[in-house]
Amino acid sequence: MALKTTHAAALCAVLLAGGCSFAEESLFPASGTVQATTASTAPPALGSSNFDPPGVTNGAATGTYVGQKVSALRGDLQQLQGMLSQHNQGLQAIRNDTVQDSQRYHGTVAAINARLQVGTTPGNPILNQQWNAAQGELDRINEDVLKMTRLANEVTSSSALSAYLLESVRAARQLSGAVDEDHRQLRILEDETNRTTVLIERLLTELSDDINRQQNYVANERSNLNTLALAIKNGQLYGGSFASRPGSSIAAASFDAPVAAPRSAVSADAPLVTIRFDKPNVNYEGALYAAVKGALDRRPGASFDVVAVSPAGSTPGSQALGATAVRRNAESVVRSLTNMGLPTNRIRVSQNTSAAAQTGEVQVFVR
Repeated sequence: MALKTTHAAALCAVLLAGGCSFAEESLFPASGTVQATTASTAPPALGSSNFDPPGVTNGAATGTYVGQKVSALRGDLQQLQGMLSQHNQGLQAIRNDTVQDSQRYHGTVAAINARLQVGTTPGNPILNQQWNAAQGELDRINEDVLKMTRLANEVTSSSALSAYLLESVRAARQLSGAVDEDHRQLRILEDETNRTTVLIERLLTELSDDINRQQNYVANERSNLNTLALAIKNGQLYGGSFASRPGSSIAAASFDAPVAAPRSAVSADAPLVTIRFDKPNVNYEGALYAAVKGALDRRPGASFDVVAVSPAGSTPGSQALGATAVRRNAESVVRSLTNMGLPTNRIRVSQNTSAAAQTGEVQVFVR
């Protein structure tokens, strides 16, 4: 126990910012360490298939009505395969753009992280410019996803057309007045139409998978950029967004979180974090991030109560003013948590008054 306490005390000396205190057991995972990660995740792999159409076999005219029907259906298949070729070219071009945009985005984010790693000034304007560039690059990746979505709509139309064409080819085999050569050409045409249909379905499936992965990736990276902006503001490196953790759902960033049942001023469970707003511009966000990350490392499904605690004033007026001020501070803490990627559906807010409090403070509890 003495070794554990000594280890925790050493880590607290690094993590504590002015005005903050922490509960050891809630903060530290079982290993006793808090690991920082980069504020950007690797982009998801894109599909690599090429969807070149198989081609259409020519056939000699037989002079029958069925032979004329076969010729018309063959022309329809050629048009369909021409559409498939255009879809394939569009897909490969979008994939190439997405890879290049992702490389630029991650290069910019890596440069920001490298500068934060060695230390920098709060609100460094160069890092702010790089952050704006990263935001623009992520917007371009999002535009690539929109291009994929538009392409998927076009492929869906081609898929419906291919299914109709395949049924038409099969129906032509039931027509009367055909010669053996008509049926031979119909069998070839049916096989080629079927292969084309399968290829279109594979393209649509792979494209849909790419869209889903890229949409999730962009959403996570937007949350990571919010956390990175917070790190630039304070001039210190944080880790990845809490929204990137497995099982976390991304919610809109807002401090208007659900209201919790009021906690007693003297609670049986110790707060994870106590932030005392005893001076202007309390720099609490780095320590808050480390504390919440430690709690989530230990309990990934944890939620948090943010409690605004105001001192008991000598008059009702002074007490009301103190309650208003600490409420604003609690809203700032909730905003910080949501900017770090913590979903609002895992945050509850409440307020109480304590005779023991010397100044307004915000307590964060794990539940």
